[in-house]
Amino acid sequence: MTSQQRVVVIGGGMAAARLAQRLGRASADGGPVLTVIGEEPHAPYNRVLLADVLAGRYAQEVITLPAPHSAVRWLGGVRAERIDRERRTVLCDDGQAVPYDRLVLATGSNPVLPPLRGLFPPGRPDLPDGGLPHGVHPFRTLDDCTALAAAAARPGARAVVIGGGLLGVSAARALAERSVPVLLAQQGEHLMERQLDAEAAALLRAHLEALGVEVHTECRVRGLRVEDGAVRGVELADGYAPAADLVVLACGVRPRVGLARAAGLPVDRGIVVDDQLRTADPLIHSIGDCAQHDGLVYGLAGAALEQADQLARVLGAEAARYRGTRALTRLTLTGPGSAPRSAGAPLDLAAFGTPSPRPGDDVIHLSDATRGAYRKVIVRGDRLVGGILLGDLGAVGTLARTWEADDPLPPTAPLLHLLTTETATPSRTDGGS
Repeated sequence: MTSQQRVVVIGGGMAAARLAQRLGRASADGGPVLTVIGEEPHAPYNRVLLADVLAGRYAQEVITLPAPHSAVRWLGGVRAERIDRERRTVLCDDGQAVPYDRLVLATGSNPVLPPLRGLFPPGRPDLPDGGLPHGVHPFRTLDDCTALAAAAARPGARAVVIGGGLLGVSAARALAERSVPVLLAQQGEHLMERQLDAEAAALLRAHLEALGVEVHTECRVRGLRVEDGAVRGVELADGYAPAADLVVLACGVRPRVGLARAAGLPVDRGIVVDDQLRTADPLIHSIGDCAQHDGLVYGLAGAALEQADQLARVLGAEAARYRGTRALTRLTLTGPGSAPRSAGAPLDLAAFGTPSPRPGDDVIHLSDATRGAYRKVIVRGDRLVGGILLGDLGAVGTLARTWEADDPLPPTAPLLHLLTTETATPSRTDGGS
């Protein structure tokens, strides 16, 4: 890249912040002039730790990311409304027209708002974010977190979390730690279906229930009971209608692709990019939750950061190519002083790859019911293709490095020794059983 080219990044999340950190010093040294347009008014923050802020474990300032170099122009609280590709300009809601030589779309994702009866006020289906009943909250941004914390602090607050994936489990745990009675409704057969198998999910469920969370699986929420514009309860498909004045929508996320689509860029589930994270327009790149590479939209912080690092190399004229991310999911469910004593010790969880074997795969499985420990890895040929660990995560570092590198397993060093504990009972099955 020649010096003083103008790089504009749309989005103020973790991917944009990482890219700004990587390019900021080059900008100060006469490299590209970098401008970041962030819709949120806050300084960039670590979205992964929002549940810890909601639980009261961290103050907001603790999760603030390091500020980008002073040479970076950061426009906070500004929304990009349109991309003029012909004039290479981004038009913003405050009237600014920001020119670019290279444009990066890091627009992230929006929470999925399910089609529940009572969710949207009559006559205002065009306002899904601003028109939610009082007490109904998505859980995606720092503002969402602040609103949830204020609602949870009200005396007698009762909460229902809709969605039993990673986000829903994190929100339910955080509210329980604030001593709020919580019902978690999961439509699927078990919690965190994308990451866990049934046995691991059962241990996770037991831990949440020990924290005081009432868990309902195979449970569809049919609608909300709303009175005078405020939620008063939910209606489940089986007829159960628990009272609630706080409802958390944790039903997944959807990539924000509106700007790209309006600009005529190819969009599938996300903004389609190649190995240099370029869209069909070679002057426009995309990274993070909104980007789709090789058919995949990751929606994970690790992938967003890796894409930002790779794009910084591409924009620096290095011969860099993004080959995809092999990400590991980690979650710690704690039992703080405010939680019931039965919650016991923290439950650490790590999962990667596929949670279910195919026919012909080897499965190495260890469990210790007395300690709530569970370990399972799936091997396909000479490769590690998936794993689930709950409890003691002493083995996770070596397993994660093996998984992330996609290295062949050494034939003389079986994985069993990485998983074995003194009290766990190992078993090995073949053929995907």
